[in-house]
Amino acid sequence: MELQQQKKLTRFQRICYSIGHVQNDVCASMWFTYLLIYFTKVLGWPSAVAGTIMLIGQVADGLSTPFVGVQADLRDDFWLCRYGRRKTWHLVGTLCVLLSFPFIFSPCVGCRNAPGDYWYQLVYYAAFVCIFQFGWASVQISHLSLIPDLTPDEHIRTGLIACRYTFTVVSNVLIYLVAWLVLHISSDDCDRKIGPSDQKSFQIVVGSGLGIGVLSSILFHVGVKEAPKPITLENHSTNVIGETTNPVSAVNKQKTIKEHLFSVQLYQVAAVYMSTRLFANLSQVYTPLYLDEQGLSAESLAIVPLVMFISSFSTSFLTRTMNKHLGRRFAFIIGSALGAGGCVWVWLGAGKIYTTYEVYGVAILLGASSSIQLVTSLGLTADLIGQDTDTGAFVYGAMSFVDKLSNGLAVFILQSYFHHHYRNVLAYVCGGSTILGAMAIATLIECRSRTSSDSGLFDTRRDARFESSYSEI
Repeated sequence: MELQQQKKLTRFQRICYSIGHVQNDVCASMWFTYLLIYFTKVLGWPSAVAGTIMLIGQVADGLSTPFVGVQADLRDDFWLCRYGRRKTWHLVGTLCVLLSFPFIFSPCVGCRNAPGDYWYQLVYYAAFVCIFQFGWASVQISHLSLIPDLTPDEHIRTGLIACRYTFTVVSNVLIYLVAWLVLHISSDDCDRKIGPSDQKSFQIVVGSGLGIGVLSSILFHVGVKEAPKPITLENHSTNVIGETTNPVSAVNKQKTIKEHLFSVQLYQVAAVYMSTRLFANLSQVYTPLYLDEQGLSAESLAIVPLVMFISSFSTSFLTRTMNKHLGRRFAFIIGSALGAGGCVWVWLGAGKIYTTYEVYGVAILLGASSSIQLVTSLGLTADLIGQDTDTGAFVYGAMSFVDKLSNGLAVFILQSYFHHHYRNVLAYVCGGSTILGAMAIATLIECRSRTSSDSGLFDTRRDARFESSYSEI
């Protein structure tokens, strides 16, 4: 039987763990918020070609996550892996992101830049996008799968998730603040829109974010000590892909990948996670494009997303109380209702008063909804893993796979056919995503009522013990 690490994590260790994803967060903020703006407004690409770049990135990420998930669960004796099976992949991913992401928001080296000639540039940028997405997936999966390895305590696990999300919000807020400062300083015209002259501004924002990300990653590797290979009381082992090498008692046996694939719960939680990510990412991607479509200034493209993430950060403090007293399911449904309200407001909003004042109310609702749904869906994923830490990275990889693939296809289709109707995208597509999430949660409730002998994934006692990290950090 595996002897898991029972000691409580120190405050320093929790902080170091929570900032281990900051480099990914600042890059994701730039990727989802400003990639399409940069390629369409600064580089002058058609919307469909810009959507192709994002599709390539999301597919590369989606394919990388299951691969990294399986590999990060293996217990190899290769010399580099002795550093820690999770932290090794985190280090590899960090280097890939650092060496590739700056080129995505820089001019194409050696390109002819002839009007209408985008395919040579597409190949150039796609190469860096694929390296970046492989690195991003490596950091994401290794960082998430560390949670079950660091502690078996559900309170602390959920606390780490909430703290991790807090730093995600802080990273996004930081990027928008830097973007606002750079865009504000670079021009005296408050009504100026984004254009080719802003290329240098985007490079400054990327460089600032990566600098903070590198420092955070160093602190993560210094402060977080990955548990060594678990000590077993019997010389028996089970291969994570489902092949039993020696007889293992049913009590001590870890759940295999094959068993996860035949579990209905995996697909139910994946549906919740996918809809959550669709809502959060598409609202982040299309809010700046919607603002530009409404004729708002370049500064607004930084200020409104900033308000959205400040709202998200503030709401995350309420997650503890909501989940403790209402449970994961009802907390998620409340988040979905807030998101649907924001989407309806987008559909009904019009006029000078709306673009001057009411748009900030929309940002508050969208940000609060994203916070509640993301933290809760990650909590469900951690519950799904439970004590089966040998396949934890695979489960997170599976969640990320459906997330990346669905987002990539959605952006490609929307950029190809609906690139002049961003109001409809926010109202219908984002609204539909949050409703889909509520329906997926309803299936979890139905499943729980019909399978009372389940593994406890949806046990209301778990919901009652859901805690945020703010009391623990």
